[in-house]
Amino acid sequence: MLATYVHNLNPVALPIYGGLALRWYGLAYLMAFVAGFLLLRHLAKRGLWVLKPEQAGDFIAASALFGVFLGGRVGYILFYQLPKVGWAGLVHDPLLVLRVWEGGMASHGGILGLVIFTWFYAKKHHVTWTGLGDGLCVVAPLGIFFGRTANFINGELYGRVCEGLAWAVKFPLSLPEQPAEVQSAAWQACTRADPKLAEAESLNALIASARDNPQLSQTLGNFLPERHPSQIYEGMLEGLLLFAILWVVRTRFPKAPDGLLTGMFFALYAALRIFGEQFREPDAAMVGRLTKGQFFSVFMFAFAAAFFLHAWRGWRCGRAAANP
Repeated sequence: MLATYVHNLNPVALPIYGGLALRWYGLAYLMAFVAGFLLLRHLAKRGLWVLKPEQAGDFIAASALFGVFLGGRVGYILFYQLPKVGWAGLVHDPLLVLRVWEGGMASHGGILGLVIFTWFYAKKHHVTWTGLGDGLCVVAPLGIFFGRTANFINGELYGRVCEGLAWAVKFPLSLPEQPAEVQSAAWQACTRADPKLAEAESLNALIASARDNPQLSQTLGNFLPERHPSQIYEGMLEGLLLFAILWVVRTRFPKAPDGLLTGMFFALYAALRIFGEQFREPDAAMVGRLTKGQFFSVFMFAFAAAFFLHAWRGWRCGRAAANP
């Protein structure tokens, strides 16, 4: 059995100046957009997308701003933050909307934002909405993978408590969820390990100090439960596995009717998200027996059915035209 890893990764990739820093979360989104641009341009060059290769850059940039960032952040505020702080809390602290490193984006909000954005983009550029969306859905899982990787580096959106798992992780950010007596015992033990912490004002200061102090990190780990690294699970399932499936279908079946890949994305993402959420600690109120992530995923099956129906009709029309 391997020793349980106490998470101590720093969410800051590169300090810049005066409190400004390049965070892994922002870097993950940048990598996702670069990968999306290169892959969409590759598909366009092979005639597997409705846009021209030179249009890929503008499309990805606009998708990032109006789809992912706007939709994802608004979705996170509406689905997760408002139930916690209420409208009064948002009015009291409106800058919460801009602090993307606190909670980040809601993937369902980002997907909905992209659906709306691609509809307007398709109308403006006179291309089929479903054909445009098919290309985007092929590369979108890579963005999910990079985002989940950043979630793990940040130590957030961690998994449920488990026992005896060789790859289990102890996440310091889960300390505030522990009983008050456990928090107090952890504080006292960590203060003995590092007397400078006696001047710390919060648990967050203790957690930040543990990142650079291996002894303090191990001491803190004694008071933390073992958890599933669910961010990695979701990154592998909703990210890499989903990307691999859609990429194979796109490249092996170039004449697949418009809408098929979009329908596959919605159906497979929903199924994989519902499965992966079994290992993730709920970060919002449950909806019956479902987490909010599972609850919102259920509605994606309806979107999938609509796109599958559209693809089937397109396939029938194509056969009718080929065999008059």
